[in-house]
Amino acid sequence: MLLPFLFVIPEGNLLFVTPTESLALAAASLSATAAATLAYAALSPGSQLFGHTLIAGSDTNEAALTYDDGPNDDVTEALLDTLASHNARATFFVIGRYVRHRPELVRRIHAAGHLIGNHTETHPWLAWQPTHTIREELRACNQAIEDALGEPVRYFRPPHGARRPLVLRAAAELGLTTVQWNVMGMDWQPIGADRILSHVDRGLARARRRGTGANILLHDGSQLSLGADRTATVAATASLLARFTADSTRTVTVDAWS
Repeated sequence: MLLPFLFVIPEGNLLFVTPTESLALAAASLSATAAATLAYAALSPGSQLFGHTLIAGSDTNEAALTYDDGPNDDVTEALLDTLASHNARATFFVIGRYVRHRPELVRRIHAAGHLIGNHTETHPWLAWQPTHTIREELRACNQAIEDALGEPVRYFRPPHGARRPLVLRAAAELGLTTVQWNVMGMDWQPIGADRILSHVDRGLARARRRGTGANILLHDGSQLSLGADRTATVAATASLLARFTADSTRTVTVDAWS
């Protein structure tokens, strides 16, 4: 039975609330909580609420360098040279429409021993897309990569990390493992190599505290167009690799954690 009036105390003051108003406030509070939970599930790279995603292994001495939004001409070429100079392997999540323009660069990434994954055909926010768009974005990117390489794709990273249960199901139906990250360089912004490294360092420290490896999100391209300037990312990568060599951190591709 509802009391005629309820008392709540905002900032120390008494406020009379009718039963109807009380129910409305409770409903609003529940709605806000539900919205926050859904946003976390859809957008937080560490969330597993909508289904399992691959993030990192349990060895704190392992780090995966991952690059999104390529292939991107000179930047990707420079990264390949930098990685080769340190005998390091990385994971490249590529955009299908760029693969169709630069299949020879995708083949060079693959020939150098790096892992190539699906980053959709056009880089939309998949969490908000209709079912047919989600399936087509994944299928078309897979097709572009497979046409270039002649072998199946096994890994997928949703643009912006955005997903909902249907995104994970559509990926699984294509045999794709969905991959997120736990370290972010914030290098889609023009912030310079030092600031990229500062962001990565904070993420590396957090991963070590949590007892996991580091899945480092960087970018060799841009969702907007080919030709993006990611020279700061190349410089940051060179610094990270030199540091990894010095402290015996092993670079792995994400399939090492499957």
